[in-house]
Amino acid sequence: MIDHELDLASVREATDRLIAAVASWDNATTAEPSRLPGWTRGHVLAHVSRNADALVNVLQGRPMYADAATRDADIERDADRPLDVHLADLRETADRFQAAGDEPADWNRTVELRNGVTDSASRIPFRRWVEVALHHVDLGVGYELEDLPEEFVQREIDFLTERFTGNASVPPTRVLAEDGSGSWTTGSAEGSAVTVSGSPAELLGWLAGRRDGSALKTEGGSLPELPPL
Repeated sequence: MIDHELDLASVREATDRLIAAVASWDNATTAEPSRLPGWTRGHVLAHVSRNADALVNVLQGRPMYADAATRDADIERDADRPLDVHLADLRETADRFQAAGDEPADWNRTVELRNGVTDSASRIPFRRWVEVALHHVDLGVGYELEDLPEEFVQREIDFLTERFTGNASVPPTRVLAEDGSGSWTTGSAEGSAVTVSGSPAELLGWLAGRRDGSALKTEGGSLPELPPL
């Protein structure tokens, strides 16, 4: 069962952790490349801030973004700002998201995100947690997938395997955590099944497009190529 209040607390913890790491930088560090192709660390920070405002829009019944072009332009506009401006923006947008989450609401209602995707309002805090936690890893400053909370890793694997379930471009795939913490099925119902196993962090990295899967083991075929998120 999803507990949006606990997830809101986890969002705050993850945000505080990211801000504490970023606060030790200088402007030159902010301008360095991130792990995301074509994005500096400033791009990642700008995206984290703008995503907070976008999810406030979702919770309050407005479109998440005006359109895809505006979303991308806003990130480019904000990417090159000085570090102190990024930090202030991260704090202010985090506060706005928390305030929106604290408003009385029907958390069972359906809300709309980008590209016509819908979800329960109760899952929006977890979606925000994902944005903050994975993009902290994307900054490439010593916080790795292995450092993510175990609960987060399990739930994000749940979410991503569910997302790829029924996708005709992904063969039937069984995903196994080698530590025995979980097993999942995903992909198409047609074709020969492939089993992919590894550590939870490596499985998450592959599913989330953060690692190439070379540390994983496969049986019954080659490692499935996953569509972009």
